[in-house]
Amino acid sequence: MTAERAIEWIDLGHMHYDEALERQLARSRALLAEQDNQQTIYMVEHPPTITIGRNGTTDNIVASEAFLEENGFTVRHVDRGGDVTYHGPGQLVVYPVLHLAPWNNDVKAYVRNLEESVIRSLATVNIHATRHADYPGVWVGDAKICAVGARVQKRPSGEFVTYHGIALNLNTNLDHFSTIVPCGIRDKEVTSVAKELGEAVDFSDWQTRVKAAFIEVFNEQGLYQNERKV
Repeated sequence: MTAERAIEWIDLGHMHYDEALERQLARSRALLAEQDNQQTIYMVEHPPTITIGRNGTTDNIVASEAFLEENGFTVRHVDRGGDVTYHGPGQLVVYPVLHLAPWNNDVKAYVRNLEESVIRSLATVNIHATRHADYPGVWVGDAKICAVGARVQKRPSGEFVTYHGIALNLNTNLDHFSTIVPCGIRDKEVTSVAKELGEAVDFSDWQTRVKAAFIEVFNEQGLYQNERKV
């Protein structure tokens, strides 16, 4: 084991989208400048937030500005791939800020591994989740349970650095998705762990489940991890 492969898992608790994004950007800038090789994964829960990716458009926000303002929604254009998505209470958001050298610098494999981590975590409670042939993310039947989106940049050495990540619906208020056309897909639904199980679930328990699946999928079972609450 080398220090550059150690992952620091940081629980940000409930944090505004802008602050969590700045944490990611600061860490990714350090990696891109090759100031260090520290691998970091943030876990966080956001207040109601609509983000528009580089391939997105405000046309896919169907709620009025007045409604969004009255209900405390934030709207942000962001530099990840994809279209429009929603973050909010009861949704587990995971932001890996990693350089991909330990994983063969393979971006496509990295995204597949993110999806696989969620699929395996859901399997622990007998939710059968899969990839969709036409769309990214993780699906239960024709309903999306987890969005996946990443921003990838290259270091001078040629190694890729990634940030943004996954958003898994746990106890999420699914009515909030009616404010948008999720990911620009008009003929699909969204779901949550709570909906699939028929009862609310424990947020911290799911942090543990997703983390364990991530470590397993990325083949880092023996990796030193330093965890702290911020």
